[in-house]
Amino acid sequence: MALKSVTIKLYIYSGTLGSYAATDLKYTISKDRISSKTSITVEIANLVRDYLDFTFNNNYISSTKWVTVSQTLYDSDTGLEYDEGRSPVVTNYLAFDGYGYFEDSINPQLSTAALYTSNNMYLPEGVAGKFPIFVEGVGKIIIDSATTQITDSGNSNQKIQYITIPANKSSIKVYATNDNTLLKTVTITNVCEPKYTPYKITYVNKLGAYQDLFCFKKTTESLNITDEMYKRNNINTSSLSYNLYSGQQQRQNVNGTTSIVLNTGYVKEDFNSAIEELFLSENAWILFEGNTLPVIVKSKSYTEKTVLNDKLINHTINFDFAFNKINNVR
Repeated sequence: MALKSVTIKLYIYSGTLGSYAATDLKYTISKDRISSKTSITVEIANLVRDYLDFTFNNNYISSTKWVTVSQTLYDSDTGLEYDEGRSPVVTNYLAFDGYGYFEDSINPQLSTAALYTSNNMYLPEGVAGKFPIFVEGVGKIIIDSATTQITDSGNSNQKIQYITIPANKSSIKVYATNDNTLLKTVTITNVCEPKYTPYKITYVNKLGAYQDLFCFKKTTESLNITDEMYKRNNINTSSLSYNLYSGQQQRQNVNGTTSIVLNTGYVKEDFNSAIEELFLSENAWILFEGNTLPVIVKSKSYTEKTVLNDKLINHTINFDFAFNKINNVR
């Protein structure tokens, strides 16, 4: 008896594990075994990613989904399903929209505790923050001396939790589930900025969680205009004359996009990882004049900064607002 082919049913859903319905069947995939191989490989990551949506309005909602894969295996001799109770094979996953780097090798295991790679966080004085964790790997969080016990209901909507950091705290300590193993320590720097207005950027980091980054220093806004021109005929055919106040050149389809250049202010070298993840993120927002607005990182290159080379480290980031200045949403 040898493997001939496989048919996969892919269920993607929210809620608790195994709570899927027929309407949650998103894909049915059939694939034959290559004659020179002894197994069948099917890549499902990009298919699942289509159903991981990020809609952020300063509300920090868990973006994970359950994925149930049902594999029905077929025998090359009989064409029937494998016997002995081996088919179908059901496997369950919890999906994040994260990624590994090339040097992490294939299918790397991302963090199962703190969903924050840097060991430093910068908050304006008097402002609370958010810290993302994966609840299956975290038992408690200690912020300064205050302890928060972490509970897991099993629902996908709370697998990523965003712990509130009260204003003017100095450290976050993350401990493992069911023991006192310290997994991560994050140092909080509370920045007093009397001159410039700090802006909060929120983006999806490499671990699939929303992460905040404050920019404290100089801000520059600019408006980039696009238009079209045409030459019009302004002759009055009755009098065979034209008005001097009527131009030959006329603009049309005028619109523009706003750009904003932000500066982080001085940060530690360890914060390079946060900046790098921002540059690689497909989803980012800015809290601007009381509204959460989508932005796109306009800068297409990033130079890693070090204390040795740069002494004091400040990151300058150029963003485009992800919409036209004149509303043409139809």
